[in-house]
Formats: sequence, C-alpha cells, structure tokens
Amino acid sequence: MTAQITLNLPDEVYHQAELLAQQRHRTVSEILVETLENFLLPTAKPVSALSDSEVITQTQLRLQPLQEQRLSELLDRQQSGTIASVERDELQGLIHIYETRLLRQAQALNEAVRRGLIEPLKG
Repeated sequence: MTAQITLNLPDEVYHQAELLAQQRHRTVSEILVETLENFLLPTAKPVSALSDSEVITQTQLRLQPLQEQRLSELLDRQQSGTIASVERDELQGLIHIYETRLLRQAQALNEAVRRGLIEPLKG
C-alpha cells in the first residue's frame, strides 16, 4: 500500500535529489522514497517485537554501498575544508542514519544473544 503526498522541498534538497537521480538513472521520486525508507524503516518496530529472522537481519545492518561511498566523500571534503553548506547538511543526515543503524545493530545483537540465536561476543 502506498500513500500519495505533496511536499515542499528546499531548492538545495531537490537539486541534490535530482543529481543523485541522474547518477543512478532513476527518478527524483524514487530517490526521495528510497531515502525516506532508509531513514525511517529500519527502526520502525522495537527489536523485541521482531521475528528471529528479522533480528538476525538487523544484526547485519549497514549503510547501502552508495551511502557509504557518499559518506566517505563528504567526510573527505569536510576534512579538507571544501565542503559546501548543502553537503554539510547531507553529511549530518548520513551520519544520523549511520548512528541510528549502528544503535539498531547493537540492539539486535543484544536481542539475538538473549534469544540464543547467536553466541555472545567474546573479547
């Protein structure tokens, strides 16, 4: 099921989505939907409410390869002092997604150990 909505986006956000869409040979709409899904869906339910297979899947949460590549590029630009303000906002968004997924992965690992799905980490 899908819902249709109308959004007013800042010009910079739209242009970034447009560039990404061109690079991936996709529509702006597809890029925006994918971005929202990546941002919102991995943390939609509490880990304790997930099935065993969902918990195991979430123990392996990562950024998508293009997100990882873009995060690396933006971090390099920030380090070199050549990052644009719109890129700084994009970087903060990617960092938020990364941190959220890392936290979710840790919660899933804890839940998987609690359920006996995996052995506790040793170190």
